[in-house]
Amino acid sequence: MLDVVRRFCEVRWVTRVAPKVVPPVDLLAHRLTGGRVVPTRLFMRTVVVTSTGHRTGLPRRHPLVAHRDPDGSFLVIGSNFGQPHDPAWVTNLIRTPEATVEWQARTIPVRASRLTAEEKAAARADILRVLPMYDTYARRAAPRDIPVFRLTPADPPPRAT
Repeated sequence: MLDVVRRFCEVRWVTRVAPKVVPPVDLLAHRLTGGRVVPTRLFMRTVVVTSTGHRTGLPRRHPLVAHRDPDGSFLVIGSNFGQPHDPAWVTNLIRTPEATVEWQARTIPVRASRLTAEEKAAARADILRVLPMYDTYARRAAPRDIPVFRLTPADPPPRAT
């Protein structure tokens, strides 16, 4: 199934239309079902990240393909379907790295850090596992370097004693 999705997502017209259609549909379904349904989850591991808008300061929600590491952190990939520019959420996380991730009916406070080239190379297998069309998107986006972020769960607040 993932191979069919990969081939479909590599078609040029899909990569032009998808950024305008897929996120709004995912967010609408997520909102209408109280967070139970995100259509992209039928094909790929997806989380909803809430970041702070870098211009407005308002919360901005983004459905993102993600890999969950055993340590509880998430990798999210700013491929923007291979477009020549970064998605808006990338700038949001750079300016304000504190965000939340909605995962399995839980909201997890996280802190974002952009992976270095070396860290991205080390995470390559995980990136390709969740976004098998990554290399195609990277070629199309060139010379833009597709950013990958690690979203690390924030420390829980101290307990009152």
